Amino acid sequence: MKAESNSPYQAAVIIPTRGGAAKLHYPLDALEQQTEKDFQVIVVCDGDIDGSEEVVDSYRKRGILNIEAIVFPENRGRVAALNAGHRAAHAHVLIRCDDDLEPAADFVEQHVRLHRGPEEVGVVGLVRNIFPENAYSRAYGYFRDSKFREEAYASREEKRWHFWNANVSLTRSMYEKIGGYDERYRLYGWEDVDMGYMLYRAGVSIILAPELETDHHIAATTSASRATRALYSGAARATFVEKHGSHVLAETKPNGIWGFLVRSNSRVTNEKTIHLAGKLIDSVADRLPKNIAEKLIALLVESAGYAGIKYPHRAQKVF
Repeated sequence: MKAESNSPYQAAVIIPTRGGAAKLHYPLDALEQQTEKDFQVIVVCDGDIDGSEEVVDSYRKRGILNIEAIVFPENRGRVAALNAGHRAAHAHVLIRCDDDLEPAADFVEQHVRLHRGPEEVGVVGLVRNIFPENAYSRAYGYFRDSKFREEAYASREEKRWHFWNANVSLTRSMYEKIGGYDERYRLYGWEDVDMGYMLYRAGVSIILAPELETDHHIAATTSASRATRALYSGAARATFVEKHGSHVLAETKPNGIWGFLVRSNSRVTNEKTIHLAGKLIDSVADRLPKNIAEKLIALLVESAGYAGIKYPHRAQKVF
């Protein structure tokens, strides 16, 4: 693959951030150690609320990275930040890397390599969530994280668009053809799934690349924080369904005894009940049989996700 005539860099790494000053060192330190040197870094600060621009400037002064910051004067949302970074890039391969990822030294090299073929591809590297050692991670976090990756790699090719995430790449020409991330997604999640589906519909092959698995210093480290994100993600799903139709996704109504429990619990699930239940579960999880603790957290998370789908007004925070 050769860089396009108007693309001076092989690749651009786009890092959207909001309040990420304390964690930007994860991707930026790693990017300073890359085997591939022909790339630029664009950090988009979605309203600088904690001095993130100063962090970026300190890396610029070190002179190792070709790095710049785009700073919004106010919060415009993660999708707007992603689009601003992608549109400002001067490269053939556009790589998304969220501000809590810690990629390996061959991260850029591997993304570039996978775009060298004759066909357009979208490249996905799954993430390995890094948790603090606590009741949540022991009962649920590590187990579910491993299970998710196992199921993703076993998925059929036509379903891999579901896994478009924080560690992905596509060519500039394909980004422009698709039209970028859809800025209607202001709640948590689904802007990435939407992009993956648009690429799939455009005939792009989605590659799940095990060599691009990347450490993720995850923010959801308790039962309550994980379930809260499930609530917001469930609500954001409505935008995808409105745009593409419900037939694209699997049936959401859970069945059987477990489904009955999820549906029943979802009727009273909101941010307040999630916080209270999550705090209670985490306080007793280490004293319960591990499978029981895992099921309690799973019930909280799945009920929250279903509540977001059925009662989206319960989740109105924008990102």
